Amino acid sequence: MVLLSGGVDSATTLAIARRDGFACHAMTFDYGQRHRIELEAARRIAQALGAVEHRIIRLDLSAQGGFGKSALTDRGLQVPMNRHLETCRVEVPKDREFKTGIRSSKSEIPVTYVPARNTIFLSIALGYAEVIGAFDIFIGANAVDYSGYPDCRGEFIEAFQKLANLATAAGDEGRGRFTIHAPLIAMSKGRIIRTGLELGVDYSLTHSCYDPAGDGAACGRCDSCRLRLAGFAAAGVKDPARYCA
Repeated sequence: MVLLSGGVDSATTLAIARRDGFACHAMTFDYGQRHRIELEAARRIAQALGAVEHRIIRLDLSAQGGFGKSALTDRGLQVPMNRHLETCRVEVPKDREFKTGIRSSKSEIPVTYVPARNTIFLSIALGYAEVIGAFDIFIGANAVDYSGYPDCRGEFIEAFQKLANLATAAGDEGRGRFTIHAPLIAMSKGRIIRTGLELGVDYSLTHSCYDPAGDGAACGRCDSCRLRLAGFAAAGVKDPARYCA
């Protein structure tokens, strides 16, 4: 199982899973996000990278559905623009790297955080994995280049893996052991992009912008765009995404 959002990180994760010999079942979530462009990107990526199946799961985490509380699911909240990129040191599992992050106070979690999103997505992927007999779940979580989301940390991945093996019949009966793979967790964005290019990822198929124009052009100013642009610059290659003039 590979969680596929349509962005750079999940596309690279799918390519890594395929390189490692897995038959990849991709899962994308239509969860009431601000736009559907990323869903089309996910479809293109799944086809291009040879997923044996691509399921789009419909949820409603939007304000209209009674959830919201995120600028990605509530149009009453503004997506932050032009926040300052800074470089600082972060400790990640088995490594230390520099991260390119968004400057904020230590305790601040951005308004683009969707409450418990990765927990929800991984739980659904876990349920389907148990149905089809899969024990490996891949997620493109990244603790190096990030926007401050608590569900992109190594501690979260480790905790969910423990839960997966406690909360399922397959785990309890010893039919297999679930592993949550987060191959990008300790990579810088530049390294992620270089890895993907080596594996043949066509990043022109991906979409990262939180608040694109009506014609699909990326804004170039939201956290996601700025981290993406910084990553391509670090990788020394041109970003193939289309940006607003």
